[in-house]
Amino acid sequence: MRYWAGGLLVAFAAGSAFPFYWSFLVAGHEPGVVTDPVPPLLPGGNFLANAARVFDTVPFWKALGNSVIVAGTVTVSTVTFATLAGFAFARLRFPGRDGLFAVVVATMAVPTQLGIIPLYLAMAELGWAGGLRAVIAPNLVTAVGVFWMRQYTLGALPAELVDAARVDGCSTIRLVWHVCLPAVRPGAAFLGMFTFMTSWNDFLWPLVALSPDNPTVPLALERLQSGHYVDYPLVLAGTVLATAPVLLVFVLLGRQTVAGVMQGAVKG
Repeated sequence: MRYWAGGLLVAFAAGSAFPFYWSFLVAGHEPGVVTDPVPPLLPGGNFLANAARVFDTVPFWKALGNSVIVAGTVTVSTVTFATLAGFAFARLRFPGRDGLFAVVVATMAVPTQLGIIPLYLAMAELGWAGGLRAVIAPNLVTAVGVFWMRQYTLGALPAELVDAARVDGCSTIRLVWHVCLPAVRPGAAFLGMFTFMTSWNDFLWPLVALSPDNPTVPLALERLQSGHYVDYPLVLAGTVLATAPVLLVFVLLGRQTVAGVMQGAVKG
């Protein structure tokens, strides 16, 4: 049974890594490689040239910088506010707590597309339309993040520990900093990873809110394939470059992310 499980894990890992390898493979060849009867099996020698063409075709450096700013700000803000709100909903007692949490959960059922027009009108009224603030402000905290951190806090932070800290004279701020944060750190790391990926790959709202000369990475990639002829090595070279920051974040938060998933699975 152990060998079967290992084999399945290897198969799933290979299947997950294959799209990235195929993108890198095609990105290193000439444009006509996708129509060859026999697909290439080894990377070509044109990846750096195709990557250079990406930066020459679209403002990719600016797109990378915009995506780093947007995804980084949204991630830090979401993790901070969702952790505080999750702790409050899980372990603090205040009037209307359950009803307010029900409202937060109910907002998860509202499709994002329904709010695009009024949200854009609000951003235009504030004078933020076309800039990064229009993308960042509506995503500073999410209902999914609050729900996740509340559920994780319930499992990771026993009520007895909170009561003991209160008896010792611990204030709410010290309770959050010294008791809550160490307990929920894996869950916060998982939320940070999830939020960064979601914000980095977001396409619809930046397409509406940003001006064409101020794109994020998904918008820049869309411009690479907007012509009558799609240069697949060029597009996939841009895709590889756009995926690298996400892989870097996963490497940095990987251990905490896995710990958060495993702890949630065991306690859920």
